[in-house]
Amino acid sequence: MTVTELLSYDAALAAFDPVMGLEVHVELGTKTKMFCGCSTELGAEPNSQTCPTCLGLPGSLPVVNAIGIESAIKIGLALNCEIAEWCRFARKNYFYPDMPKNFQTSQYDEPIAFNGYLDVQLEDGEIFRVEIERAHMEEDTGKSTHIGGATGRIHGASHSLLDYNRAGIPLIEIVTKPIEGAGERAPEVAKAYVAELRELIRALGVSEARMDKGQMRCDVNLSLRPNGTKTFGTRSETKNVNSLRSVERAARFEIQRHAAVLTSGGTIVQETRHFHEDDGSTTAGRIKDNAEDYRYFPEPDLVPVAPARAWVEELRGGLPELPRVRRNRLREEWGVSELDMQSILNAGAVDSIVATIEAGADATSARKWWMGELARNANEQGVSLEELAITPSDVARVSALVAAGDLNDKLARQVIEGVLAGEGTPDEVVEKRGLKVVSDDGALGTAVDEAIAGNAGIADKIRGGKVAAVGALVGAVMKATRGQADAAKVKDLILEKLGVSEG
Repeated sequence: MTVTELLSYDAALAAFDPVMGLEVHVELGTKTKMFCGCSTELGAEPNSQTCPTCLGLPGSLPVVNAIGIESAIKIGLALNCEIAEWCRFARKNYFYPDMPKNFQTSQYDEPIAFNGYLDVQLEDGEIFRVEIERAHMEEDTGKSTHIGGATGRIHGASHSLLDYNRAGIPLIEIVTKPIEGAGERAPEVAKAYVAELRELIRALGVSEARMDKGQMRCDVNLSLRPNGTKTFGTRSETKNVNSLRSVERAARFEIQRHAAVLTSGGTIVQETRHFHEDDGSTTAGRIKDNAEDYRYFPEPDLVPVAPARAWVEELRGGLPELPRVRRNRLREEWGVSELDMQSILNAGAVDSIVATIEAGADATSARKWWMGELARNANEQGVSLEELAITPSDVARVSALVAAGDLNDKLARQVIEGVLAGEGTPDEVVEKRGLKVVSDDGALGTAVDEAIAGNAGIADKIRGGKVAAVGALVGAVMKATRGQADAAKVKDLILEKLGVSEG
């Protein structure tokens, strides 16, 4: 890989103003493909979910997926878009091995949804409005696997394998208008936009939007213009970025790369770029075609789509609570500040906390465990909270054991550790590790007597009125019981045996 010279981020922003355009492809969760009846289920044998239509064989005719259209309208409405009264599909012509028909059925100048916006919240609570140019329907391509070579790409490969199971899966492509005015926060805005869009798509129930599974991917278009000017610079398009962190890193890298090229007197080439997860860099792909090069023309085998206004309004009325509205409601219900809610959102903990509360925990304890012990574990493992080997029901059970006095916080952390290690349910971990709080009066009384006898000087101070010193004796008992004593009960027993009143 060629080493790319970069300008420092601060120096780049001192000279240039970044302009972005984000194109997000969302794979819809329909049971069948966009224009045929083939299954969309993941994991099938290669090329086992194909038919003459999605393979583009002569004489085959497409039929549009009604659920795909419904999903597109829902997305458009949720993005505050206008919904077309009449639109149609077009053929986007280009040759690539994973396009079995040699064209992609898409929409060009007549998208189903257009002229919308999505408000996104940045980490400090600032709201930034991203204008939406269009959301249009299309089909996915097949999948190429390049064998041999060091990079997994076609260059250097000995041969390639093609799987057309994915060819024809319904996609919605959501295209922003040029995003201006973000300045140094442009990478953060890009990440926040894709994160908010992902939550919106999931709330609508039209896709799982799993970026790690390719169900949602982002193309990051970026250009720079000298500060104080209005004319857009030449853009690059970093393709198929598949994580929120990578969207931010790709935008930041391209800002620094463009700035380095421009300040050295070079010219930006309009091209696609490949993003590299290992170091956050991008490398050149192919010279970017203009729309004219795709030779768009109306799809002759599909009738136009003309959604009835009554149907559109019915879909509008059935939209679920959207993410920002939901977060504001939860913030009030949980009694947390906007800053705390933003931290919960940044940690990706909202849904886990909600599910834990639904499983019986109170809001305070649910937040405590997910934002504390579990967030720490996720950070150490380099995974998201939802990838941890523990369920909201498990966390709710731990919370219930603490509330019942069967566990203290220290023991609860050990139980969570055991669940994460695959030792079973919280109750099974408690049983296997012998972690229940010791609350038996006889056993605690003996431990308290031994602590008093072994710390006579401290006991005398307590008798003399220095009640705060009781903490040292409580600590001695907790140590003797391996942290399994009920600390509050131990304190009461110590004061009782020493004949001292806390008041």
